[in-house]
Amino acid sequence: MPWDAIQLNDGNVIPGIAFGTWGIGSGQGVIDQVDQGISVGFSHIDTAQSYRNEEEAGIAVRESGLARQDIFITTKYSGLNGLDIETSIQNSLKNLGVEYVDLYLIHHPRLAQPDIPTAWAKMEAIKKAGLAKSIGVSNFGVDELEILLASAKIKPVANQILLHPYVYARQAPLLAYASAHGIVSEAYSALIPITHQPGGPVDKPLNEIAQRLGATTDQVLLAWVRAKGAVAVTTSSKKFRLEGYLAAGDLKISAADIEAIDSAGAKGARQGIFVRSVRAIAELMLFGAVAFRIYTFFA
Repeated sequence: MPWDAIQLNDGNVIPGIAFGTWGIGSGQGVIDQVDQGISVGFSHIDTAQSYRNEEEAGIAVRESGLARQDIFITTKYSGLNGLDIETSIQNSLKNLGVEYVDLYLIHHPRLAQPDIPTAWAKMEAIKKAGLAKSIGVSNFGVDELEILLASAKIKPVANQILLHPYVYARQAPLLAYASAHGIVSEAYSALIPITHQPGGPVDKPLNEIAQRLGATTDQVLLAWVRAKGAVAVTTSSKKFRLEGYLAAGDLKISAADIEAIDSAGAKGARQGIFVRSVRAIAELMLFGAVAFRIYTFFA
């Protein structure tokens, strides 16, 4: 069930799929779900300050018995409690119970205060201090990446963004810009077309491709993410779904399949499916709209 690791621009590598912890709450349930994710084969755990479950994720990682170098941990600076980047990384490391994270992200450009160059210089200092092996951003657009790169001494390795077929046309220029600058895109909420927007134009190609390949529609969507060169960030409380997500690493979809999904996604966008703006969705996720539950979560 290989999801090939992806080379980052700083020489490190990132697993091609991550178990995400947004929207799964806190407490023992999170520990159990992260533990289950690790037990079925996930080696990348994605969390954030604002998810308020770093501690639980850390407990599950330690209880897994895996060596630290065998698990990839991502967390994010979310501006929780108004704390600065320098304080927040220390709090995250304490919560997670680790000496470093593999990837530390600025969760949203609005958090890059007083400005992007100043905030990014602080992220560079964190990497130089060994507190994060790699640094990146989340929900940044082309304009924000341009500002960052103009002053950066160390490039961001990744930009974690909303990505699924109904927003692909809008996100395609961002994907292209990131790729041209050696920045890996990470996709959250890739399963939106089947979890929150069923009945749209994307259903037809997904069902046809899944039937032809003997796969499920969620596996096809994850294979689509992989074909776009992005890391998939997804989650589920159900073991069989997690196993299916990992198995999607073996799924090969054709160029014609990708085009059919892209075209259906563009049609859905024109019809007003998933009309919320990409930026508004990112802000909902960051600033507490848990009820929206936009993460790729099968309860």
